[in-house]
Amino acid sequence: MYRAVTRQIEVTVEPNFMPERSSAENRQYFWSYTIVIINTGAETVQLRTRHWIITDASGRKQEVRGEGVVGEQPVLAPGERFEYTSGVPLATTSGFMTGSYQMESESGERFEIDVPTFSLDSPDSKRVLN
Repeated sequence: MYRAVTRQIEVTVEPNFMPERSSAENRQYFWSYTIVIINTGAETVQLRTRHWIITDASGRKQEVRGEGVVGEQPVLAPGERFEYTSGVPLATTSGFMTGSYQMESESGERFEIDVPTFSLDSPDSKRVLN
């Protein structure tokens, strides 16, 4: 599991390779990832936007920006959590993702929180070290 905390908002990520949705012959590899966002602070916040940078093993980068996550802009009161699962395809057997969420406080302040950089590894990407 990967973890980052910004301004008392914890974000954890658990990636999972999905062989049933992947095809080495077609150079398509697919991962799901589950993200849990927990507000450990004292102020209610709302997730407004997301920004992802997805990099495959060849160094190709793709940036994704958008409103909310999985069609939602969750509001998290102190102590509340929001969990969702999404997915990402790559043309290589490994890569990584990093990103941030823009949050808004009750007072209207907007700020960025980090999503921890996480690795996307398939069984095909494992190398034997001598």
